[in-house]
Amino acid sequence: MSINISELISTPFKEETFEVPIDMEAYESMGDKFPFRKKENLVLTVSNIGTRKIHLKGHWQGELGIPCDRCLEEVAVPLAVEIDEDIDLSSEDSDEDADNSYIEESNIDTDALINHEILIRFPMKTLCRKNCKGICLKCGKNLNLGECGCDRTSLDPRMAAIQDIFKNFKEV
Repeated sequence: MSINISELISTPFKEETFEVPIDMEAYESMGDKFPFRKKENLVLTVSNIGTRKIHLKGHWQGELGIPCDRCLEEVAVPLAVEIDEDIDLSSEDSDEDADNSYIEESNIDTDALINHEILIRFPMKTLCRKNCKGICLKCGKNLNLGECGCDRTSLDPRMAAIQDIFKNFKEV
């Protein structure tokens, strides 16, 4: 969704609050899609604070379905976004304002704004629980649901040459 702020830019010290839905069905990052499990409307207050300068203040809450980094089961991760920033629209061509890619001419793209804020807050590691056992490297079974019976002993590959020596010179 897009918010037209042309009237706000031209009227000194004008302030307006918008409540807009987020149209995205999933957050996309580096080829991965993370579906929204819950999402509220974005509440955004836009204020004119000077010549071609605006202040954005708002909040949004949602929940993403992100796979656990160990067992790949989906985890519902809550996200809370607080927006509080000043934007100078007169210097939109400079490299300094590349973070404001959600503003085009006199419009704020709310989906791009939320996408940008989620990128900043996206968790580095997602676990379904602290003691997640992950999946078996041989058969792929989720070890949180029970043991699979596979022999999961793995030797250090640097010791493989020594192990071969012991196998060749084994005394009977």
